[in-house]
Amino acid sequence: VKTCSPARYRRATASRRACLISRFNFVYAKERLDAEVLLKKFICDIEMVQRIIYIAALESFRAAKKAFWKIKRGVKETLAINHCGGPATLEVAALSYIACHKSLFDVCCCVQEVVCSLNVNPKLPCPADVDFNVISCLIRELCCLAFSMQTLIPPLDVACGIDGELFNRSMYYRSCDSDFTAPFVAYHIWPALMEDGAVLVKGEAVTRK
Repeated sequence: VKTCSPARYRRATASRRACLISRFNFVYAKERLDAEVLLKKFICDIEMVQRIIYIAALESFRAAKKAFWKIKRGVKETLAINHCGGPATLEVAALSYIACHKSLFDVCCCVQEVVCSLNVNPKLPCPADVDFNVISCLIRELCCLAFSMQTLIPPLDVACGIDGELFNRSMYYRSCDSDFTAPFVAYHIWPALMEDGAVLVKGEAVTRK
């Protein structure tokens, strides 16, 4: 494996980073809405539908990151046998290897983990009311996206919002049906995309009194 500094790797993956951000925006603009249509066949409450999709997005990133950490640990142990550089270059070598061998990631297992998390979430309808597998395409896309985002330096992640938090206009857009005078978030529709603590793409939230 050729040695490469973190800074050089960051420059080399700039275009891939831009593509991943673009994909994240596309999922928000298109595939999120497609998932809403599918869920509305089971649930009439649009707020609950939006809550389900938001939680599914957070759980997808959580599951993909967990899978990535396990894979990276194994890859680093394997590469370390013949690696001549320091820890920083070993980290880059591992990230580069994983980025080129995405088949290491069992996305089907990841999707099922997310669906199971939704089934046991106390804030969501019980499994008898809705089959969360209907949005498996959205979950699959988010898991793959989140996994690829972990191969960047620094990695990209989503912000986890809390109901009732003070609305942050630098992190979220208000939904069209929000009370624009309300200072607190009633619930979140889509998470913000973050890089090293900075907001790359704003999420969407509903504010109400």
